[in-house]
Amino acid sequence: MHERAERLPGNLVTADLELEREFEARLSDSSRLAFRVAFSVLRQREDAEDVTQEAFAKAYRRFGQLRDRERFRAWIVRITWRMALDRQRSIRRRLAREVPSADGLAVEAGIHRGQQALSTTDTVTAKERADGLWAAIEALPEKLRLVVVLAGIEGHDVKEVGALLDVPEGTVKSRL
Repeated sequence: MHERAERLPGNLVTADLELEREFEARLSDSSRLAFRVAFSVLRQREDAEDVTQEAFAKAYRRFGQLRDRERFRAWIVRITWRMALDRQRSIRRRLAREVPSADGLAVEAGIHRGQQALSTTDTVTAKERADGLWAAIEALPEKLRLVVVLAGIEGHDVKEVGALLDVPEGTVKSRL
């Protein structure tokens, strides 16, 4: 049996271990960004954590197929973004089925579940401003929303956003 293993090209176990280590190193650099992208879409910590973990698992399974490993950050951001949008749509469909509403307010109330009553006027005012800002961001088309989140909220410059999304800098500027 060992004779057959010695005739195999390369050591497959070592290759798998190296691939796993490379994935872990790249993921450690990109994990916070992936979570922030998911949170910017879902605005619920638990949902964002779930989506981020699912994106990591999907990326891990397909990491060996990634041709340009230097583009890992952009790749994981796109995976997370798409999965977060899918989760958001799923939540909205489920809530629409569970809570029929003529004006849609009950659906929106369900999406923002878990929010507690705030105690001071300043906190309430800040919360209202933040909600207004997020409502405006959510009203944007998906391609514009991602650029706004990455540049305006995450603080990436135009060049970094272009690299993450694999679009020219001019396109990022026009979307901003």
